[in-house]
Amino acid sequence: MNFSECFYKNPVVLMEGAIGERLKREYMIYPDTNVALASHIYIDKSREALIHLYNEYIETATQYNLPIMLTTPTRRANKERVTNSIYTEDIIKDNVELLKNIQSNSKGNVYIGGLMGCKGDAYKGTECLDEADAFTFHAWQAELFQKAGVDFLFAGIMPSLPETIGMAKAMEATGIPYIISFMLRDNGRLIDNTTIHDAINKIDKNTKGKPICYMTNCVHPNILYKALSAPFNQTEIVRERFLGIQANASNLSPEELDNNCNSLSSDAYSLANDMSKLKLSYPKFKIFGGCCGTDNTHMSMIAEIISKL
Repeated sequence: MNFSECFYKNPVVLMEGAIGERLKREYMIYPDTNVALASHIYIDKSREALIHLYNEYIETATQYNLPIMLTTPTRRANKERVTNSIYTEDIIKDNVELLKNIQSNSKGNVYIGGLMGCKGDAYKGTECLDEADAFTFHAWQAELFQKAGVDFLFAGIMPSLPETIGMAKAMEATGIPYIISFMLRDNGRLIDNTTIHDAINKIDKNTKGKPICYMTNCVHPNILYKALSAPFNQTEIVRERFLGIQANASNLSPEELDNNCNSLSSDAYSLANDMSKLKLSYPKFKIFGGCCGTDNTHMSMIAEIISKL
């Protein structure tokens, strides 16, 4: 079963929990100056830690009979940053190969995604690209993921509409199923002040091969619930197309979260209950994962509660 078939067939799909933040918190492994987490595959200690974390999440998904989406740790491994580093474009292929090895050794229903991100700061919305420049900038990475044979593409914490449209077109050109995930505030808008409704509507209209769905990551489910409750987001297109969250365990705003090492986190039971509130309020919601502050304790509780719904 390919990723698109899995997505449409299953009412719930699990996604990985935190990776980079857990590497820092549990292993004292820190990101590279240029390519952030993408270089960890070349260091034995870091590579082993990555494999352990991904396998933890796979085991949880398997326990609750859920398919799981894993993404490469490559959000910052764009052409500019790779060029400025000691690495080559092979860093994309090598990250995909690591996850493919994990996938092939797993008994679970695992799908591998190529993770991409904005050029600038996702939390502040600085250095955002216009649509044309974004297409050119992001096509390099999207094409490398296509060659590496990922199951899907994933645009993480996108703060601005023009750059997201350009990235969506670059992803669309690969023919691979792709998902757009926004960086949101609780007022129901992206960092550049675009409403969720308008962002989905404009991206859908500007692409023939539309994203398979939209979602958010690195925000608390209560922030998303408030964002979706805004009157301008209470629309059919949002209910039909906005279908997932990789939840932050902290309910701080994007600005407060940025480089904050001391953010308070929800316990596993509370976070899982807040996630279930989204599923109950929006029945078509189906992708549930974790971001900063989460670990496998959170993901196990989320999987247990969500799978019952």
